[in-house]
Amino acid sequence: MLTTGLILILASIGLAQGLFLSFYVFSLKNGHGKKHFFLGLFLLGLTIRIGKSVLNYYVSLENWQNNIGISGILIASPALWLYGIALFEKSKTIRPRAYLHFVPFVLFLFFIPFVPRSGNFESFWNYGIAVFHLLFYLIASWRYLYKNKSKVNRSLYNWYLKILIGATLIWIHYVGNLLDFTYYYIRGPIFYSLLIYAFSYLFLHQHRLQLQKYGSSQLDKKSSQRLYHQIKMLFEDEDVYLNEKVTLETIAKKLNVKPREVSQAINENANQNFYDFVNQHRIEKAQVLLKDSTYKNEKIATIAYESGFGNVTSFNLAFKKKTGTTPSAYRKA
Repeated sequence: MLTTGLILILASIGLAQGLFLSFYVFSLKNGHGKKHFFLGLFLLGLTIRIGKSVLNYYVSLENWQNNIGISGILIASPALWLYGIALFEKSKTIRPRAYLHFVPFVLFLFFIPFVPRSGNFESFWNYGIAVFHLLFYLIASWRYLYKNKSKVNRSLYNWYLKILIGATLIWIHYVGNLLDFTYYYIRGPIFYSLLIYAFSYLFLHQHRLQLQKYGSSQLDKKSSQRLYHQIKMLFEDEDVYLNEKVTLETIAKKLNVKPREVSQAINENANQNFYDFVNQHRIEKAQVLLKDSTYKNEKIATIAYESGFGNVTSFNLAFKKKTGTTPSAYRKA
């Protein structure tokens, strides 16, 4: 009894979180409306489907109620694929014919009273159609991701990749449910509860902060890598980091690009922000000077200034963060 109660609580919390996240995504209005709309539909469709499983495990549902739950797959499947298109395409518009992919869902709702749910072969086959409907769009989504691997920036690619992995794992649970109802039935909602919290974390910490930051950028993956190489060459050949007043604007002007593109190239290829990238070069320069015998009698302040830092305090903090030790201790060692 205690285990059953804990399962119910865990599954219910996951459903509540899924509903909250889907409606939160629907509410976002910042120029990415179509992307958020399809992501919200995907999450809502999964929540409807999982909600049916939770209720049916504890309460005897009518056939039409079970079928409403099954219809969630028919929402989530095309929404997953269309979300990828809206995420990667530069245009913010989706062609009207794309919405024809939701026709199976509409037809299924219309025929809900006539769809068998008695546990016989016909009901098994109808459930199987819904599962293979998701498989069809999963394949289409994976193909679209692979096709655009070299065309989109890394943050967008990794975000959609994680969503597809999660959706694929859910599909595996559906297949298990199709083949062995007693073993997998309640495991799906439990797994979904854990997965929806992972989605929540990724969305709130990565999607909001990074995807929206570079979501409208025209800089694709290859261009980002090419620009990053130019930035590295500029730092290595001209030692621009030695100027304590160097900024994104300074580098962008030298390379004749936008400051935002410089920031994106460093973030995507070095996994650093601009100032961490600059400080890394300064610390490497300081390490060389601290090892140089001609500087053994120089003050730490001199090393700091000649490495591009504006003051000793910021130098000490950055150096310890990078190396785990102070400049003085590093010199002695």
